[in-house]
Amino acid sequence: MRRNFEILGLCMGWFAVLAQLYLLLQNRQAGVLESLVRFVSYFTILTNTLVALFFTTKVFGADQKRLALFHKRATPLALTSLIAVVGLVYQLVLRNIWNPTGLQMVVDELLHTIIPVFMYVYWLMFSAKAAVHWKSLAKWMLFPLGYSVFVLVRGHFSGFYPYPFLNVAELGIGPVLLNVILVLVLMLLIMSALYFLGRLLQPRQ
Repeated sequence: MRRNFEILGLCMGWFAVLAQLYLLLQNRQAGVLESLVRFVSYFTILTNTLVALFFTTKVFGADQKRLALFHKRATPLALTSLIAVVGLVYQLVLRNIWNPTGLQMVVDELLHTIIPVFMYVYWLMFSAKAAVHWKSLAKWMLFPLGYSVFVLVRGHFSGFYPYPFLNVAELGIGPVLLNVILVLVLMLLIMSALYFLGRLLQPRQ
């Protein structure tokens, strides 16, 4: 059963990411190279790619030395936290600002709704009872921190911000920094909640 979940996660993850890349290139408003950079500037894409890579390593038994990150005990919980933030921010902030149709609607739901829920169910069923050290888990916060710095610095020079709540040109640096802090706090709260839920589910010794 676990392997079936992992195969399904692999298929959904790569389909959603690659289909979104296809749609972005098909409807690009900049050169190919700039469009590719913009593609990887979305936290949604980066996080869903990590999830797809995680399931890929599980299905194919990738080299644990080269891809050690995806074999650590903290990884499923960390990825569940990250993808949960992707889903929540989209549902609460971004869903009402556009109305995708066709393939874009399918990809949109996969990236922001179906895969986040699927990752949570997978973690709950197969990884929640694994002992995780908070120190190892907390290191994952460097990812969204680094992402925030990258997006704001690049946006300053390129004028492109992947999300409206990060648009310094329109909102100003103060409100944007506040938005970043709020998202990071949300991420930390979700990570903490899942951590303590996992502790509760662990068998008593």
